[in-house]
Amino acid sequence: MELKVINDKGQATANLSASDELFGREYNEDLVHQLVTAYMANARAANSKQKGRSEIAKSTRKPFAQKGTGRARAGMASSPLWRGGGKIFPNTGEENYTHKVNRKMYRAGLAAILSKLVSENRLVVVDSLTVDAPKTKLLAQKIKGMGLDSGRLLIITDSLDENLYLSSRNLPNVLVLEANQADPVSLVRFPSVVVTRNAVAKIEEMFA
Repeated sequence: MELKVINDKGQATANLSASDELFGREYNEDLVHQLVTAYMANARAANSKQKGRSEIAKSTRKPFAQKGTGRARAGMASSPLWRGGGKIFPNTGEENYTHKVNRKMYRAGLAAILSKLVSENRLVVVDSLTVDAPKTKLLAQKIKGMGLDSGRLLIITDSLDENLYLSSRNLPNVLVLEANQADPVSLVRFPSVVVTRNAVAKIEEMFA
């Protein structure tokens, strides 16, 4: 498969031969959904702790007589039916939300996402992408010069350039990642993805 390579001015300079298995795969929506769901679940922390009825600091005395009041019978004020009572099935803070994803599934899902980006002309390959100084204005000008929109853009490089990273931090919808940090959620979330030539080779080495 051939990927078009552009320069800093957005002009096509050459074609890059890429793996059909990684960039020319048929899109599998169910697999991608499973992959994205698992990735987000694995990033979830079990930090919610709730109290059961035995942990509530309330008296265990019967609030009122069983009969004769006309009210529904009640045993104690810590009942889950009462305001301020304990939860019926409380979160313990030790829940495990992780989803297991096989390596083969992960590679196939990532390849499906990359192939979808290529088929929809949302993936752009550049020779290199650097800025001379850590200034947001320089990066914004370079992105505009390539004919891209800095509204929502993912940039993937083979190695993280410090000037490029620092320049992107003040652009709220631009994210710079190394090739080995590219994740399914970021690839799905951004409508446009810029990949350097060396990053393509690195991705192929890891997943092809």
